[in-house]
Formats: sequence, C-alpha cells, structure tokens
Amino acid sequence: MPPGAKVAYHDPQDVGAMPDFRFSLDGNRPKVTSGGWAKEATVHQFPISKGIAGVHMFLEPGASRELHWHAIAAEWAYVIDGRCQTVVLDPSGASEINNYEPGDLWYFPKGHGHSIQTIGDKPCHFILSFDNGAFSEHGTFSITDWIDVTPKDMLALDFGLPKDAFDVFPKGEAYIQAGPVLQPADALDAPWPKDSTHKFRLLKDPRAVREFEGGTFRLATVDEWPIQKTMSGGVMTIRPGQMRKLHWNVNANEWHYYLRGKGQVALFGSGGRGKVAEFKPGDVAYIPMGFGHAIKNIGDEDLEIVQTWDNGKFEEIDLDTWIKSSPRYLLSNNFSGVPGETLTKLKRA
Repeated sequence: MPPGAKVAYHDPQDVGAMPDFRFSLDGNRPKVTSGGWAKEATVHQFPISKGIAGVHMFLEPGASRELHWHAIAAEWAYVIDGRCQTVVLDPSGASEINNYEPGDLWYFPKGHGHSIQTIGDKPCHFILSFDNGAFSEHGTFSITDWIDVTPKDMLALDFGLPKDAFDVFPKGEAYIQAGPVLQPADALDAPWPKDSTHKFRLLKDPRAVREFEGGTFRLATVDEWPIQKTMSGGVMTIRPGQMRKLHWNVNANEWHYYLRGKGQVALFGSGGRGKVAEFKPGDVAYIPMGFGHAIKNIGDEDLEIVQTWDNGKFEEIDLDTWIKSSPRYLLSNNFSGVPGETLTKLKRA
C-alpha cells in the first residue's frame, strides 16, 4: 500500500463541539413561595449537566420545606448558613430527626420521604445536589399537592376523617411554607446509629480532611458515611495563586458551586478540544466523567467550592502522578523533541 500522509488530518468536531460548562445558578429565576425560595440548575437550563442537578434553597425563620420525596434522584446537601432540621422516613417506616448548622451535610436516598424546617430566628440556606441532571424542584412529590388532587372520599377512608375536613387543606403545592419560629429548645433531635445516619459533620469530622498541594479538601464518601451510596461530596479550599492540579475523575461526573473567591477552570475534552472559564460566587460548573481539568484560584482570597460526584466511591487520577510513574524512555518517545532536562524536571515536579 502507498504510504499515507505524515500527519493524518483530524477535525476536532468529529467528536462533537466542546460544551459550555459554566452556569450562573444564583442568576437563575427563583421559585418563590411564602417561606422562601429555590434556584435550580438542571439539564434543561444547563445542557451539559446530565448526571447532576443543583439547587440553592433559602428558608425564612419559621419556614419549612414541606414533606415530599424525589422519584428520580437522591438528595445531598451542604448547609451554608443558619440552622435547620430534617425529618426523613425510610421504607421500613423508621424516621430520623436531625438538626444542622453551617458545614453539616445530609443525604436522602431516592424515594425516601423528607422535610426541612428552619430552627431559630435566623434564615437558613443550603446547597442541594441530586444524582440526576433531569431532577427539578418543580417536579417533587409534595404531600399538599397530593392531598389536593385526591378524591375526598379516598382521603376520608384513609385517615378516618369526614370528607369536609379536607376542605380547609391547602389548594395546590405549599412547597416552602411560612410559619411560627421554631425555637432551638423546642427542636426535637432523634438521630439513628452513627453508621446509618442521614447526617455528616463535614467541617468537624477528622475523617473528612484531605490535604493537597495548594489547599485543603474536606470530603465525605461512602467509606466515611455509609448511607451515602450514590454520591460523594465536600468543600475544597484553594489558596490565592494555587491550584488543584490537572486530573480526571474515573467513575463519576463532578459538579461545583462556587461559594467564595474567584476561580478558573481549564477543561480538556479529548480530540483537540479544550475550554477555559472563570467562576465567581453563585456560579456552578459541571465536569463530565473522564474529562481532564484543573482549578486555579485567580483571586486575592481563598477560593471555596462545594463539590459533588454522582458516585459514592471517589476515584481520580492526577496527570503528574502518571508521568512520574512512567519510564523515562516512554516519556522521551511520547514527548519527542522535548529536552532531556525538561523530562527530568517533569518527573520530579
């Protein structure tokens, strides 16, 4: 056969255009009710985000996110400010009541009934992450909505009440309902055994600490928190001018909510594709599984990022670790034309 071209032509578009991976969650239109609001980033607003959806929710003092469940996703949460309480019911009929403060996490498996109540006279807000990009706060299964659309004779038979007792129930979904302030002294607390509880103290549990060059990382996986089988998550802090080095996630998609500071993410999508974007507080990023990326702090204060993955096991590989573990002769061939002293520095970096 005749020889081919020395360098075969390759069109990066053969593997698809590089998608946008930044979205302003806090710039999105909120869903507002009497007791608070919620802003969401799903695959419908943020097309790349197929595996994970996110919500920023704010509850006024006395407000509660009503009893509800999610048919298609588990829920992971990080409390930013204020105090709140959750009540969760599992299929066995067992219920758990937990109280939260800033830096705490909760996790509810898909389909488990739950609610959220503000504690004290200060608002509470938190970041929610779901292991399905199609999940929407507009599609939760809320009990006020259910009771409103169910025939009253069925409700009467179920609860042993006269039909007209349901005339005064809310019309439609309450969602986040205003109410009297729940004082801390009156907030019940009935946690389950530690190995199965829905609560994890991310900022206080020493098992969560993972240091890296340039910053700190607090992470909860299924190994530290057994109930969290389908997700991992935590908070990464990167010092000014430093970065989380080039790496990729082996088994999960990655989602960011930028809490503080100014960051830059460089994303590598194979086939000659790369894209760089800058992030500020309120923005979210989505890194598809297997895409190479790095995160740099380009501001003058610490960069803080809430991060989640749609797998209970956390697995990643750093590029510099791979290079250091490769034989020198392989690197010399791989990086043809690069001076030997540069390769030496690469392996020592």
